[in-house]
Amino acid sequence: MDTPTPRAALDIGSFLPRPGSPPVEWVTVDGRIDYPAAVALMEERAGRVAEGEAPEAVFLVEHPPLYTSGTSAQDGDLLDAARFPVFRSGRGGEFTYHGPGQRVAYVVLDLKRRRQDVRAFVAALEEWVISTLADFQIRGERREDRVGVWVQRPDRLAIAGGAPAEDKIAAIGIRVRRWVTFHGISLNVDPELSHFDGIVPCGIRGYGVTSLLDLGIVVSMPEVDALLRARFEAIFGPSVLPPGQGGAA
Repeated sequence: MDTPTPRAALDIGSFLPRPGSPPVEWVTVDGRIDYPAAVALMEERAGRVAEGEAPEAVFLVEHPPLYTSGTSAQDGDLLDAARFPVFRSGRGGEFTYHGPGQRVAYVVLDLKRRRQDVRAFVAALEEWVISTLADFQIRGERREDRVGVWVQRPDRLAIAGGAPAEDKIAAIGIRVRRWVTFHGISLNVDPELSHFDGIVPCGIRGYGVTSLLDLGIVVSMPEVDALLRARFEAIFGPSVLPPGQGGAA
């Protein structure tokens, strides 16, 4: 059996849309949106994108405190089921936490007009986060055995086996239907990190969770959003604000 190409070595430049494609709608949802409402928003847009009835979109949201479980979640990784509501999700991955201070970006893209390669798409999402973190002088890294974006913590005790301590700063979990993606990424800006204690984040034991604030970066959510948008466009192409949200900035 052929060994899969490491995600770090995959070509992600081809995720620009084919010529003539409309720009991606860049939608910021005000306030905190409940998880079922966000899923309904994604589902509705993904269906219309697949039918060619609506443009692709990125939905930027914050949730109230909650846990979600992906298709690979193990029941034993839910350590405190009574702490927050738990939602079963159709995305890939395991348990994660969403809550205030975390920027969740739900990405609804049509891979038929980009590239029909799910592994490369995941690598492109990781690169999006890594390049955004670089704007804060933070070195985000990918790990072949752990999806998401990681930060080395040499200031902390080494993990078992003597390897340097690492914390996860961004999680990634997607679903693809009819080659249209939904779900996406979550970047920890300044959430309450103790809320991750109710789960084994992404089913990975022995590692911690961090945030921009935890790393000494004090920044507002709009500032993070502006950098996310710029770095998204470098990888996935132009975006546009929807009517009523500032026009075509």
